[in-house]
Amino acid sequence: MRRGVAELPLHTGHVPPWLASRMKKLAAIVVELVVDEYGTRGLLERLADPVWFQALNNIIGMDWDSSGSTTVTTAILRQVLAELDIGAYAAGGKGGRSLRTPGELREIARRLGLDAAELIRTSALVAKVDNAALQDGYQLYHHTFFVDEEGRWAVVQQGMNPSAKLARRYHWFSESAGAFTESPHSGVCGLRGVALNTVDRGLREHQKLLVDLSKEDPRRVEAYLRQAAALAKGYRPLSYYAPYSPRKAKAIVNRYLRLGKLSLNRSALLIAREADVRSYRELLEVRGVGPSTLRSLALVAELVYETPPSWRDPVTHPPDPFKFAYAVGGKDGVPFPVDRRRYDEILRILEELSRKVRGRWVLRRLALLTKKWSPPPEEKVPT
Repeated sequence: MRRGVAELPLHTGHVPPWLASRMKKLAAIVVELVVDEYGTRGLLERLADPVWFQALNNIIGMDWDSSGSTTVTTAILRQVLAELDIGAYAAGGKGGRSLRTPGELREIARRLGLDAAELIRTSALVAKVDNAALQDGYQLYHHTFFVDEEGRWAVVQQGMNPSAKLARRYHWFSESAGAFTESPHSGVCGLRGVALNTVDRGLREHQKLLVDLSKEDPRRVEAYLRQAAALAKGYRPLSYYAPYSPRKAKAIVNRYLRLGKLSLNRSALLIAREADVRSYRELLEVRGVGPSTLRSLALVAELVYETPPSWRDPVTHPPDPFKFAYAVGGKDGVPFPVDRRRYDEILRILEELSRKVRGRWVLRRLALLTKKWSPPPEEKVPT
């Protein structure tokens, strides 16, 4: 499994009703087969894998490379899970729908007998990590939280970078997230870049320093930030001592400034101080401790205390699931337009197979027919 991040070009448009209805039927068949074979844990584990998730998106006929694959596929899955009643549900979604996640999780927890407060806390923390603790130039606008009756969960969320015209999808799974503050994405797929990464492996000293700085008098930290701003402009404050050369210090400051402004949320830091936060996770959970505050604290930690964060973008390069786009085609015609008759025939065959020969390895034998097949590379074009 490769859980983590996928990069996708920003797309507009919508799925026509005739295709959406078929997507829902095919997604329901896939979900039922997965749950029959691997249980709800197996389903969540696969949703937490960006390659499997993208393959599902391709199989049901969505564009193989577009940002809309996330919003459409998760919306389809929401409907499917609500109707199948298999012990797994989804909350949240795109834009304003993501703001309803706490209320929807509360209702799901009531239905399944789970701790609603813990699920809501987890949902908020996952979003905070990908929006603030990991700063890669993408602003979150989509958050879907999947949970089963055992309390296991998976999260699929997406951020947008309008200047690069790309979307980045983040995947989480409860059994690999750990403490949320040390490489919570156990695998990542996409285009490698540069990111301020305060949740990378081996950053406990840096994280401890961020917690300590959050409890300092904000005026002291702000004084360091003013000195940093002067360094970025080429000045060397008389009262400032740095372990780095002026040229090196200026380069360090400018690297942070490229991510955004340097400022502190005083009220949030006051809350952290009064709450006597003891861990980086607790600091992230403080309301108002956002990207600019964490960016500022990380700069002070590196420039003044020689304790830098990581600048490693958590990206690897997994297998490409484009071959699955050949199942029914793609909405925008890649590798070929979706054929309604072919789609209906596939649905009929799969429904009959799943009803009559479930558990007899027929589908596994069918899968072997294309295991070693790869699509022609010239047909893989951007939609």
